[in-house]
Amino acid sequence: MNSLNLTSAKPPKALLRQVGRAIADFRMIGEGDRILLGVSGGKDSLSLLQILNHLRGYAPVRFELGVLTVDPQVPGFDPSTLKDYYDQLGVAWHYEQQPLMEQAKVHMDGDSFCAYCSRMKRGIMYRICREQGYNVLALGQHLDDLAESLLMSIFHGGQLRTMKAHYLNNAGDIRIIRPLAYCRERQTSAFATDAGLPVIPDSCPACFSMPTRREHMKALLAREEAQQSNLFANLLHAIKPIMTEGGLPEPGHDEPPERIHATSSEAR
Repeated sequence: MNSLNLTSAKPPKALLRQVGRAIADFRMIGEGDRILLGVSGGKDSLSLLQILNHLRGYAPVRFELGVLTVDPQVPGFDPSTLKDYYDQLGVAWHYEQQPLMEQAKVHMDGDSFCAYCSRMKRGIMYRICREQGYNVLALGQHLDDLAESLLMSIFHGGQLRTMKAHYLNNAGDIRIIRPLAYCRERQTSAFATDAGLPVIPDSCPACFSMPTRREHMKALLAREEAQQSNLFANLLHAIKPIMTEGGLPEPGHDEPPERIHATSSEAR
């Protein structure tokens, strides 16, 4: 792996423009913010890391950037290559290990493993933010994720909501932002491939045990987009009013710590 290629991999102008517009539209980053980025090792979070790290040198406001990788200790997941990568980029990094699959066997009640894992990871992220003094948590979901969440909420929950681009957690001490909210998955995938980012293959056995609701929505959207090229532009226009603080809360992620094992909802 060539460190020069990684540290000098400039994100495409289209990605930078879309992320910059989302940051401005939703007022995601302010002067002096300390941002913790959750990095799973997938194409989306690694692309966002490159983008935010690039923007640190050009943004009109000064902000700090740190990264956190949560190792769920599932068979085949090896995030060790990320540590050298973080050092090459010169960003502060945090690494947490927690046997989430084993814990799920004991504590999970009526929930999917993916939802349980997602919620537990969010709890870890909040804890690190508080312990290390980060006031902003950045997540790598993109427009495809927001569109899939919208359909899942409508079809399975009877509610009009999706992931938010920017909101405050229930405790009121951490802002959550999604700078890729205007970006497509195919853009982060192409950038990660072209830049040679150290993507960790999704090796969680739970993810492949059966088709998920999200996969069904992804396939549905792909079929519709093949017939209507501006589908995602229309979806973005439709959901922008519910992507901000004033809409319904996100399901499952901001439960009080004492309820973390007892609650259940579909989340990602």
